[in-house]
Amino acid sequence: MADRPGSKRRRPALTPTSRRKDHCVYGFPPVSLSIGTQKLTARFKQRTSEMTNYLKLPTWADKENILTVVETPRGSCCKLEFDRELRVFTLSKALMAGLTYPYDWGFIPSTLADDGDPLDVLVMHDGATYRGTVLRCRPIGVLKVLQVTERKRKRNDRVVAVPQHSFFAADLPDVRNLPATATEAIGKVLRCYERSQKQKARISWLVRPGPSHQAHKSVSPIAQGFS
Repeated sequence: MADRPGSKRRRPALTPTSRRKDHCVYGFPPVSLSIGTQKLTARFKQRTSEMTNYLKLPTWADKENILTVVETPRGSCCKLEFDRELRVFTLSKALMAGLTYPYDWGFIPSTLADDGDPLDVLVMHDGATYRGTVLRCRPIGVLKVLQVTERKRKRNDRVVAVPQHSFFAADLPDVRNLPATATEAIGKVLRCYERSQKQKARISWLVRPGPSHQAHKSVSPIAQGFS
């Protein structure tokens, strides 16, 4: 029926899509103005409980290849990290202007370093992946990093690895065969990052373990296997 001249047209009343508390109301997700950090974290945990827990993946894919989880992909200007509580990737820090990560950075699951976090890994290859990508990699050495401040010194090593199927890895039996441009790019990013944290970094390279190296789900056999 046509509206009368001069009459105001009534808008249809919005009705909730569902009365359930866990459903969207009026097409929007439930929001509480007084929601606290703990309540938000609990709600987030509930919704991400079915997501893959990358920390509990096996360390080794086979006798020679490890599994690596990419946190910060190549070309990123920000450092990302996997939040063990929320099980999502969050922003950690931003690099200095003009700096990007030259290779993929991440961690080795089911390992434990001295700082309580999984062992860090630097994955060197031609391409770039995405955060959350799991790669089968061959370890070729360790990037030994000594972080120095006015009060203390701390080791923060990274395992250096190459993907199982990579043209870049074909001519890399160990880190001694890395091109100078690669080592310089890695050193530049690390030193600039440590400088932004008001500390210095002393960098050296260790060669990969031999084929007789035995793998276990801890950082000690991995780190001590390099010489």
